[in-house]
Amino acid sequence: MASPHAAASEVGARMLRAGGNAIDAAIATAAALCVAYPSMVHLGGDLVALVRTPDGAIRCVNATGTAPRGQTRERLAERHGDALPLRGIDTITVPGAVRGWEALAAFGGRLGWADRLAPAERMAREGVPVAPAIARGIERGRPMLEQDAGFREVFLSHPEPARVGRPLVQAALADTLARIAAGGADEFYSGDVARRWVAGLEALGSAIAPYDAAAYAPDVVDPLSAKHGDRTVHTSPPNTQGYSLLRAMRAVADAAWPDPLGRDAGALVDAFLASNDVRAALLGDPRFGAPDGAALLAATAPSRDRDLDRHADGDTVGVAVASADGTAVSLIQSLYYGFGSGILEPSTGVIFQNRGASFSLDPASPNVVAPGKRPRHTLMPVLVTRADDVEYVSSCMGGQGQPQIHTQVLLRAFAGASPAEAVAAPRFIAGADGDDDGRSVSVEADLDPVARDAIAAAGHPLVEVPARSDGHGHAHLVRIDADGFTAGTDPRADGAAIVV
Repeated sequence: MASPHAAASEVGARMLRAGGNAIDAAIATAAALCVAYPSMVHLGGDLVALVRTPDGAIRCVNATGTAPRGQTRERLAERHGDALPLRGIDTITVPGAVRGWEALAAFGGRLGWADRLAPAERMAREGVPVAPAIARGIERGRPMLEQDAGFREVFLSHPEPARVGRPLVQAALADTLARIAAGGADEFYSGDVARRWVAGLEALGSAIAPYDAAAYAPDVVDPLSAKHGDRTVHTSPPNTQGYSLLRAMRAVADAAWPDPLGRDAGALVDAFLASNDVRAALLGDPRFGAPDGAALLAATAPSRDRDLDRHADGDTVGVAVASADGTAVSLIQSLYYGFGSGILEPSTGVIFQNRGASFSLDPASPNVVAPGKRPRHTLMPVLVTRADDVEYVSSCMGGQGQPQIHTQVLLRAFAGASPAEAVAAPRFIAGADGDDDGRSVSVEADLDPVARDAIAAAGHPLVEVPARSDGHGHAHLVRIDADGFTAGTDPRADGAAIVV
C-alpha cells in the first residue's frame, strides 16, 4: 500500500497485519490522513474510490457532496454577483467522505469502525508531528487561517505553528472520531456530531440544514473503462474528470506516438489541453442533464473563445492498496483547496471543503449550481486490469492536473518503470493556472530536455517550477504481478510505500 504520509501508511499496514483487507486499510489510512494531512483532507471533504472485489467486479463509490436544498443560483448571485468566491461559507457542500467510507466498507471490509478509526483518534488526541507539506500549508494559508476562530485555536495557538515536527493536537476531532467509531457514519450525518457541525455552520450563514446531512447518500456505480492495448484502464465517471485520462490514453494509442513523454510530448500536451476544454465546457452532474462519460469521451474539444476554468489548484490525498484476497482500492479524498473553505467548526474539530467553488453561476452552464446537485469534480481513482486481474492501483492528488499525472505515471509503468520510478519521474502539467489563454505548460526543472523542447516547439509557453514540486501532485502506485506486490510513493510528499 502507499499514501502521502508515512504514519498514515503504517496505520493501513497495521490493518492488513490485523487480518483486514485493502478496504479496511484504505479507510483507516484515509482517517489517519485527516489527522496528519489536515490541509488536504478532512472529515468535511469528499471521497471517490474504485474497489475491486475478489470476484473480479469493479465498482465506483462516488461520495461527492451536494449543494443544500436551500442553495439556489439566485441566492448566490445576489450575494456574490457573477461568480462564487473561492473560500467561505457558501463554498461548503454537504461532505461525502464519511458516508463514502461506509459505502466502501460494505464491499467486504473485515474490521469494524472502532478498529479502523482508533489509530486516527489516538493520533489526534496525542498529537502528530507536523509534516513538511503541512508546515508549508500553514505558512501559505496563515492570513486565511487567522480569520477563523477554529483554525486559530487548533493551528495557530502554538508559538511556532509552522515548525516541522512540532506536535499537532486536535482534541475535538479526536472526540468526533471516537463518536463515529461507536456510532458509525450515521453519527456524522444524523447523530449528535451532525447536530453540532450543522448548527455551527448555520451560525455562520450556511444553507446546509439537518435534512441535507441526514439525506446525503453516495452513488455506487460502474466505473468508466477503456481498453489500452491488452490492458483496461478504469476510472470514475462524471461528475468527475476521469474521462480525461481515458481520452489521453486513447490519443497515445491511436496516434502510436513512439515517445509520448519525450519527443512527442508536444502532441500529448495538445491532447491534454483538448480534454481541459471539454471539462470546462461540458463537465457537470449527469443526474441534472450534463453529458455522461461516453459523451465526454466522444466530444470534440470546443472553441477556446470562452471563459477558462480558473480553479486549477487542489489539495487532495490519494491512497492505493491491494491485499492478498484479491481486493484492491484506489481512494481519493479531498478538501479541494488547502484547508478547504477556511472554516474549522470548533465543537467537532472538522474542517470543511470549498468544493462548491467549482459550481458556475451561469444559468447556461451544465455545471450551474442547483439544490441537490454535485459540482464538477477533480477526484479520480484509477485501477488497471490485465487479463481480468488487477495489475496497477494508482492514486494521486493534483487538482485538475490529476488525469495528466495518471497518464504520465501509467505510461512510464507500462514501459517498464518500477512503481517508485514511475511516480518519482519529472512531470509536466498543461494548462498552467494564471496565463492568458490556458495554454502554458508547467514543467519541473529536471524534466528531460527532449520533452521540454518538444513542448516548446509545439507552441506552448513553458513555466518552470522546482524539481519534485508539490504543485505537480503526489502520486502513488501499487503493482501486482506473479512476483507479488510492489509499491511506490511520491517523493514530492511525506509518504511511505509498505508491502506487508
